[in-house]
Amino acid sequence: MPKKVLIIAGDGVEAQEIFYPYYRLKEEGFDVHVAAPSKKDVLFTVVHDFEPGWETYSEKPGYRFPWITLPFKEVKPGNYDGLVIPGGRAPEFIRTYPELEKIVRYFFDENKPIAAICHGPLVLTAYGLVKGREMTSYVAVKPDVERAGAKYLDKEVVVDGNLVTSRAWPDLPVFMKEFIKLLKKP
Repeated sequence: MPKKVLIIAGDGVEAQEIFYPYYRLKEEGFDVHVAAPSKKDVLFTVVHDFEPGWETYSEKPGYRFPWITLPFKEVKPGNYDGLVIPGGRAPEFIRTYPELEKIVRYFFDENKPIAAICHGPLVLTAYGLVKGREMTSYVAVKPDVERAGAKYLDKEVVVDGNLVTSRAWPDLPVFMKEFIKLLKKP
């Protein structure tokens, strides 16, 4: 029986940070489910890119993501072996759903693999789950990470026990490589 991985997202999720993990995990043979605030036909993704002369990223509409499996309120976290939290703008609003906190806390309490990239760590900092951890994120999230008591490292990937974090979509290959290693541990 293949291991099951849960991806949590919402509208405004960074396109590459949901599509790449979704396909990469399926390619490895994992059963992948995507949970969102509500069950709907598609998630509207965004593309964050770096434009010449801009001091921050730009945002454009991305591809529609049609594989939403269930709403947060129906997730049974004990059915999953790992959790992925993509970035984009979605983390800043999905963290406000009370039912999401119990899902995320479960993975920390059970020491199951967790992967958060870019703005994804905003979900973890909102619930007070990173104190004493080493991690990374998009640089704009660094103040949140540090205020939550974690040590911020500017590296393409940081693995601290069961937690894998990366800065942004350019780090996706090493991010997924490290997360998949944790999932494959017996």
